[in-house]
Amino acid sequence: MIESLELPFTKSRIAMLVSFALATILLIPAHQFIAGGIFAIVCVILIAQDPEPQLRRRIGILLGCVILLGVTDINPSLSNENFLKVGIPFTLVIALPGVIQYFGDRGIIRYRFWPKIWRKQDIIYTILSIPLAWVVLKSYDWGNRTFFEDELFRHWLLPAEPDAMEIRRLFIGINLVGIWDELFFVNVCFALFRSLFQFRVANTMQAVVYTAVLFDMAFTGCGVFIVFAFAWTQGAMFEKSESLLWVLIVHLIVDYFLVAMIVQTYYPGYGLDFLWRKGF
Repeated sequence: MIESLELPFTKSRIAMLVSFALATILLIPAHQFIAGGIFAIVCVILIAQDPEPQLRRRIGILLGCVILLGVTDINPSLSNENFLKVGIPFTLVIALPGVIQYFGDRGIIRYRFWPKIWRKQDIIYTILSIPLAWVVLKSYDWGNRTFFEDELFRHWLLPAEPDAMEIRRLFIGINLVGIWDELFFVNVCFALFRSLFQFRVANTMQAVVYTAVLFDMAFTGCGVFIVFAFAWTQGAMFEKSESLLWVLIVHLIVDYFLVAMIVQTYYPGYGLDFLWRKGF
């Protein structure tokens, strides 16, 4: 388990976390830069006034990541240009916190993939995530089309005719983002928040950041609730196992079904076999 200070809640710290969450929502998915900037400034002031130096350092790092993501044009485009425009800031927000922590506050951001203890709960949940991923994604698409007139799986663009190269790019791109999700939201955001606060607070804060970024990327409509719930379960699994292995496997299972459903939306003849079709 991550060693945590479990800092007491004061009015100032509550205000700091609220302003952090509002800055995240306003800067990233809402693109309200003036309002988001105001809350970010309020958060900076409250961080600077906190008597705990480790809080000032760690929350300051996370707020910097939020601001960087806020000025990034996050979208699901498969173009080479977009891979660079999104890939560079995405790389920076997982690399820079680790470098900064290494030189002054080690031991919080750890890339621990292999579990110290093999828990049967993690194995069972990972297996159950296979049918759950399919059901949840299908339900999500239905909810979006029914209540928001928004077809989820068309947020990613594919050509009119099946193209093995484009399908491959889609698969690689979504999986790379999925890996990044867990390296940033769980291994960086959750880890830093958890090093300061109790589990429920830390997991809620990382889920807010998780949901904000994915909403901006493509998961609109019902995604606010579904992504938040998914982020919460990922944080809970990491809390118990302190291993990236399980959260990555579960996320990549979800991504496999996501790509399959995107491909099937454009090409109804395709199914879960899209990866091993001739020509892929």
